[in-house]
Amino acid sequence: MAKKEIKQPSEMQVKTLEVNSLCKKYSARANYAVKDVSFSCEKGQIVGLLGSNGAGKSTSLKCITGMIPLTSGEIAIGGSSISKNPIEAKRNFSFVTDNHATFVKMTGLQYLSFMADVYKVPKKERRDRYEELESVFQLGDAVKRLISNYSHGMKQKICMMASLIHEPDLWILDEPMVGLDPRTQNAVINFMHSYAKKGKTILFSSHNLDVVRRVCDRVVIINKGQMVADLVIDDSMRNDHTILEGYYFGDDKEALQEAMMANQAYQAETEQEVVDEKAEVKASAQSEIRIVSRRKANKVPNAPRFHMISGGKK
Repeated sequence: MAKKEIKQPSEMQVKTLEVNSLCKKYSARANYAVKDVSFSCEKGQIVGLLGSNGAGKSTSLKCITGMIPLTSGEIAIGGSSISKNPIEAKRNFSFVTDNHATFVKMTGLQYLSFMADVYKVPKKERRDRYEELESVFQLGDAVKRLISNYSHGMKQKICMMASLIHEPDLWILDEPMVGLDPRTQNAVINFMHSYAKKGKTILFSSHNLDVVRRVCDRVVIINKGQMVADLVIDDSMRNDHTILEGYYFGDDKEALQEAMMANQAYQAETEQEVVDEKAEVKASAQSEIRIVSRRKANKVPNAPRFHMISGGKK
């Protein structure tokens, strides 16, 4: 009988992110903002960190990215500890915060170049990456303007573009859909799916159950700083909205009922938007047909063309 080969630890696949027993207090006398949270993210996964406002999502992300120190626990990114080896860990991810902090006295293009320099992106690769990101976020000529003149949504777009310029293995975002117009939201969602297919990992926080259902492969639910569930999002959960709501709201029947009613209203609004859009497209097409037909009916034969003969009158 052939002896089974046992893989050594160095040969085993390293998870993109491992969070073990994360705890965070902001002061010795304060309650835990996050307590005993553990989960992991693997290559090619889109993972949602779901919770209501104040549940501990942003605190968890700030601990994961090394923005604030842990009270206890361990976090490893690409196999490197964020506490013991922060520089190496930070090479493996990028983080888009909820306040979209950036250098406002730079133009968008200068900021993208700066971030490419920080992560040592080869100059020959920058153009291709910029063009790919521009096709998603469509900043257009605004990329040449000062960021101080950008709207909230435009700042969000340039931060996302800059965070992706080096194609990080782990893309972390805090409430990424808030402030984006519907077209950009759909473009970002499609980009997330294509980015994950490259073997990249995405972790984002949200309190929007519909976005999480639509985008994620897995969802980690936290409530009052503690982990409630770690779920795989499958077709049954996407089709039956009460499943995820049940985990999210627990025994709160009233909150669950409100969520179901809000979701039904959202679905009805979305369906109506589709109907309206189709009607608008149809009306536009019919209008174009009428204009073309009118032009053909009123068409005047071309006037004869006269060509000057070289040399003038004879």
